[in-house]
Amino acid sequence: MDKETLLLDAEERMEKALLALDRDFGKLRTGRASAQLVDGIKVDYYGTPTPVSQMASVAVPDSRTVTIQPWDKGGIALVEKAILKSDLGLTPVNDGKIIRIVIPPLTEERRKELSKVAKKYTEDAKVALRNVRRDANDALKKLEKEKAITEDDLKKGTEEVQKLTDRFVGDADKKCQAKEKEIMEI
Repeated sequence: MDKETLLLDAEERMEKALLALDRDFGKLRTGRASAQLVDGIKVDYYGTPTPVSQMASVAVPDSRTVTIQPWDKGGIALVEKAILKSDLGLTPVNDGKIIRIVIPPLTEERRKELSKVAKKYTEDAKVALRNVRRDANDALKKLEKEKAITEDDLKKGTEEVQKLTDRFVGDADKKCQAKEKEIMEI
């Protein structure tokens, strides 16, 4: 593996860390309804943990409501039970055909809690980015040890890896600030 391939691999892994951060942010409940809210919920469907999105159509008819319509009418009670068990803190309303989840406005205290959770997700993403940086630097040192690259290439490579890391950490911070602003919006 040469230096350029190593840098491309590091950049790709850092992009994946930011995508994971976006997924985590999608699951965070803000004052708005989002189909991503129910993405993490698994329903015990005939003995198999099945994601809600694979057994029902999930829609967002307005900014405060999520509707879930299971394709199998027998699954409606199972979906309802799974939502109640989840850590969303939401109460589903079942009318026999569709489950409606009304998103209540957030209290100030809950907004601050969610803001802390967003910061934790961001810190986890930064740790992942730093791990990628460490792996890339270790690989560069190994290449230098094997005489595949020169000492100057090692120095340039570690500087490039650091620039990449700084860029992605900055992106993660921007995403966090945007999410916090969204959470604190009334």
